[in-house]
Amino acid sequence: MLYWALVFLVVALIAGALGFGGIAGASAGIAQILFYIFLALLIISLVLGLFRRAR
Repeated sequence: MLYWALVFLVVALIAGALGFGGIAGASAGIAQILFYIFLALLIISLVLGLFRRAR
């Protein structure tokens, strides 16, 4: 149990260091771009799926 507490402490320290730097803003921008790309791919696949069922 103490091992896992130390592992999570290290992970939290790394995440905190990255969060207080400029990396958080850059990764949030990348995540937003990826969200819109995958949303567009989802809509395209749904439309193509509906057209295939119609045939």
